[in-house]
Amino acid sequence: MPYLPTQPALVQPSRSQRMNIQRRGIFYGWWVVLASAVGLFWGPPITVFTFSVFLKPLMRDFHAGRTAISLGYTVHAIAGAISAPLVGLLIDRYGARRVILPATAIFGSVLLSTGIWSDNIWRFYFFYLALGILLSGVGPVPYGNVISHWFDRHRGLALGLMMLGIGGGAMIMPSFAQLLIARLGWRMAYAVFGFAVLLIPTPIVTVFLRSQPQDLGLLPDGASPAHSTAAGETGASGLCGNDVRHSRAFWLMVCAFFLVGASVQGCVVHMVAMLTDRGSSVQAAALGSSLLGVALLIGRVGTGYLLDRVFAPRLAALFFGGVTVGIGLLWMSNVTAMALAGAFLIGLGLGAEVDIVAYLISRYFGLRSFGKIYGLAFGAFVLAGALGPLMMGAGFDLTGSYHAPLAAFFLSTLVATVLITQIGPYKYYPP
Repeated sequence: MPYLPTQPALVQPSRSQRMNIQRRGIFYGWWVVLASAVGLFWGPPITVFTFSVFLKPLMRDFHAGRTAISLGYTVHAIAGAISAPLVGLLIDRYGARRVILPATAIFGSVLLSTGIWSDNIWRFYFFYLALGILLSGVGPVPYGNVISHWFDRHRGLALGLMMLGIGGGAMIMPSFAQLLIARLGWRMAYAVFGFAVLLIPTPIVTVFLRSQPQDLGLLPDGASPAHSTAAGETGASGLCGNDVRHSRAFWLMVCAFFLVGASVQGCVVHMVAMLTDRGSSVQAAALGSSLLGVALLIGRVGTGYLLDRVFAPRLAALFFGGVTVGIGLLWMSNVTAMALAGAFLIGLGLGAEVDIVAYLISRYFGLRSFGKIYGLAFGAFVLAGALGPLMMGAGFDLTGSYHAPLAAFFLSTLVATVLITQIGPYKYYPP
């Protein structure tokens, strides 16, 4: 049976505890946003946004080409794509908190045990397979479900602030990983990340995260019961997971997300390699990857703020068009400054896309089966992320440059920009 607001909460507060929560000046949902951001900071950025920094050390250690090492990331992403819908089903049934907590603890433990899985490239593939399976449990699918239940009128802003965790991680983790690799080696770098996951986000999420406001006797946005009734949408309204398969809007979204996801992830994973091939130092290239993270951070917050004010498909088309321009700069220019500008535009688009996925799912299909539907859509995005880096690596190994895959990604993002404008009006409006 789906996890509905009427089910018993994990921890039922007493009446005095609820009164104390309500007397505090800040709606508790914002503390949930902060805890979610911390959880996301120590989740996807560790395996997604640092991979470009690990790429060449892994090539040297395993005596392998870019395609072979990129295959590890592809295995990781495919595992994430397959597990995302399953995680969505578990969330709808048991609640997001019961998924996030064990996934975070196991994710940190796997990272900490890097030495066991890194003796050869085949064990490395298995290591990244395990991380990919776990990543869906510590990524945007469960946290996006939590925030969508806690907020309605301010859902866009709350999702954007939540995604600051990934944006901040994308900005900080590449340079931090480069520092750890230079001093300790790539194996110990992963182990340090694992220790940090167990030490920082695990206790914070345990203490502060609740799956929905009803767990604390509250309502979305901190609304009064009268306002909640007038608003119209309840936490359980929306389409069933099976019904969405017949929705034209859903498949248009999935196609657009897939095309942009493959393009931006291919560029993100190979960004450091692209910049070093153009003569940049390793540290400068890592800084370029961090610049992409800065743009992602801006895209997260800016998109979240605008989603509550601008029709989401138009906003998505604007950011997807920016990605097209950014890829065009990487494709057509050999000037480092232009490449950095392209990286910035790609980061903006990546920052916007994950926010927009969650928001569109909630507005077009409601919250009744949000976990399953979001898991399917996000799974397509992650699957695209598996293919993009592999295409980049294969294109380079075959031709000696990144020009061919960049040309393909340029055309793909153009198509995605058109598709996202064709999905029609919202079905579930904010109050």
